[in-house]
Amino acid sequence: MHLAYPAVLAALLFCVGLYGVLARRNAILVLMSVELMLNAVNLNLVAFDVWLRDTLHSGQALTLFTIAIAAAEIGIGLAIVLAVYRNRGTSDIDRLRDTAETDGAEVNESPGKTKKAEATT
Repeated sequence: MHLAYPAVLAALLFCVGLYGVLARRNAILVLMSVELMLNAVNLNLVAFDVWLRDTLHSGQALTLFTIAIAAAEIGIGLAIVLAVYRNRGTSDIDRLRDTAETDGAEVNESPGKTKKAEATT
C-alpha cells in the first residue's frame, strides 16, 4: 500500500477536526474535534512507522502514548465542561467567553447569595 492513501485520509480528518474546532460553539463538539485531530496524527504516526519499516516501532509506541494523553485530556476536559454547564447552564463557548470578560463589575446571580455573603461578614 502506498503512503499517500493514509496521509490523504489523515489530512482530511485533521481538516475536518480543525473546522470543528474553529466553527463549533458547543464545548463538547470542540473536544470531539480535538480528538479527531489527534486521531489523524496517530494515523500518520502509524503509517510512517510502517512505511519506514522501523525495527523499534517508535511510531506505534508514540501513538500509544498519544492515545493515553488524549484519554486523560478528554476526561479532564469533559469534567471541566460539565462543571461549567452546572454553574452557568450552558456549554456555549461564545457565552462563556462573554461572561469571563467582565471589567470587574460584580454580577449577582441570585439575591439569596448576596444575603448569605453579607451575613457571614
